[in-house]
Formats: sequence, structure tokens, C-alpha cells
Amino acid sequence: MQASDSNNSRSRELRAFLFLTVVLAPLLSVLIVSGYGFLVWVWQIFHGPPAY
Repeated sequence: MQASDSNNSRSRELRAFLFLTVVLAPLLSVLIVSGYGFLVWVWQIFHGPPAY
């Protein structure tokens, strides 16, 4: 019974790791970068482009 529980736990851990690395990390990266770009765009609508 212990070997089965160990394999089940290892399988769940592998699936969680793959979900985090394949789905969640890229999705969060895209959302953070696009959200920052959107905020800069809205800021420049109200305050104009940066003055150099």
C-alpha cells in the first residue's frame, strides 16, 4: 500500500510542477508585461509622452 501512495503522490507532484511551469508561469508573465504596457499607455493618454 505504501508504494502505491508514493507513486500517486509523485504523479500529483509531477502534474502540479508541469502545470506551474507550462501554464501558469508563461500566463503570469504575459499578463504582467501586458498589464504594465496598458498602464503606461493610459498614463500617456492623460499626461502626454515623456519629455526628454
